Amino acid sequence: MYGKVTGVTVVGVRGHPVTVESHVGRGLPSLTLTGQPGAAVQDARDRIRPAIESAKLEWPLRRVVVNLVPGNLRKEGPGLDLPVAMSVLAATRQVPSSRLRGWAFAGELSLRGSLVSTPGVLSVAIAAARQGLRGVVVPEANAAEAALVEDLEVVGAPALAEVVGFFRGSWTPMPIPGPGDDPQRSHLVDLSEIRGQAQARRALEVAAAGGHNVLLIGSPGAGKTMLARRLPTILPAMSREEALEVTQLHSVAGLLQGELVRERPFRSPHHTVSPAALLGGGSAYLRPGEVSLATHGVLFLDEFTEFRRDAIEGLRQPLEDGRVVVTRMAGTAEFPARFTLVAAANPCPCGYRGDASRRCMCRDDRIGVYTAKLSGPLLDRVDIRLTVPRLTKQELLGQEPGEPSAAVRERVEEARARQRRRYVDLGSFCNAQLPGPVARREARMSASAESLLAEAVDRHALTGRGFDRVLKVARTIADLAGSERVEPDHVVEALAYRQTPSALELEHVG
Repeated sequence: MYGKVTGVTVVGVRGHPVTVESHVGRGLPSLTLTGQPGAAVQDARDRIRPAIESAKLEWPLRRVVVNLVPGNLRKEGPGLDLPVAMSVLAATRQVPSSRLRGWAFAGELSLRGSLVSTPGVLSVAIAAARQGLRGVVVPEANAAEAALVEDLEVVGAPALAEVVGFFRGSWTPMPIPGPGDDPQRSHLVDLSEIRGQAQARRALEVAAAGGHNVLLIGSPGAGKTMLARRLPTILPAMSREEALEVTQLHSVAGLLQGELVRERPFRSPHHTVSPAALLGGGSAYLRPGEVSLATHGVLFLDEFTEFRRDAIEGLRQPLEDGRVVVTRMAGTAEFPARFTLVAAANPCPCGYRGDASRRCMCRDDRIGVYTAKLSGPLLDRVDIRLTVPRLTKQELLGQEPGEPSAAVRERVEEARARQRRRYVDLGSFCNAQLPGPVARREARMSASAESLLAEAVDRHALTGRGFDRVLKVARTIADLAGSERVEPDHVVEALAYRQTPSALELEHVG
């Protein structure tokens, strides 16, 4: 006896259709899985029989062989429990095989036959729609997530018994409520709460308008963390495509609450984070790291120089390419990682090097070890570098509120709109995403601005990457000013952001 259904395995964030075929034949009662099943799929051998029997269905007391096609793709995760069970039920004629065609199945089974919430269901639904299937059957807890994919029927079932009843015609699933209206953006913090720090506020506005990375250097208590946490409040709202990609990443990571993620992510891992947790990976199941979970949002690395050097050096590829490729014994996966980096650090181990009010007690050799964690190639990928000074007494006691986030966000959205119109045929939507040659072609610099930037190459020892990044920041500043051309004053401001803060001496950088 033979049965066949369609399942989906998730590699990275992409779903891959898998044909799950079962053969029930002569031999001692057993269940064999072939076709490169991973550890979680192999565990299904001990879950599926109790689940089927708990659903008042019959398990064949014969030899059962389940094959997962294609055989050259390693299958990971518990989402293949349901398709394996349905293929066995189809092979034993407990479910009409003809009705299973055109449907994909995904979900983890408990020993009692219930369907457990499963990571990666949005990727499953996207793969099913891409394959041209009619619909997808998923756990009830994941139904709203799968319903985010348009033109795809979604059946959310609480247990295996209901799935069988649906294809027998004896059970009707509850309708899935559509996504609600976009809620009003409500942040617990606001840029108006920042006292003073006019230059830092301006730098954040430029970073938000162009998607540029930022490094903040300053003494403890200067306000670096406050500034970083308010950057999401001035970022424009995500498009539906961006929201779907963020939701898909959170789904694969098992962090999704069942709804479309509408707010831009803000991820702030502790400085003890491992390279695998920061960049992605895992020994058996490849998962997205913090750089991917921050996609289309902000990755804030506080105490930047306290992170492991191999972890922060791993940021080079995602900062340059907007993606991270993870290779482990379990396979290779590619995750999107297009985020705005905000890094904050003290100028030295004690934190007071260059401070006008307190004396630094650090020896030179300790400062050298401290700053050596920030390599030249890594700093070269940071567009805006800024010293955040200690607040004065007048600024701390001042009663006049700063400009609110809503007003700044309005200017940022106007600048982003200009960039979308300019790059509509390029697939890039902000200046920071442009490849270097394209940035030079699209910059629209005045002759005087071009001459000034050429002089800066020698004066500031700009690398090729540094030249391109200054150009992109200048283009963003011009967009904020509503200027069609990059003028000399835009280049001057961009060059000012490019200089490494004096408190972080480059002669100590490896």
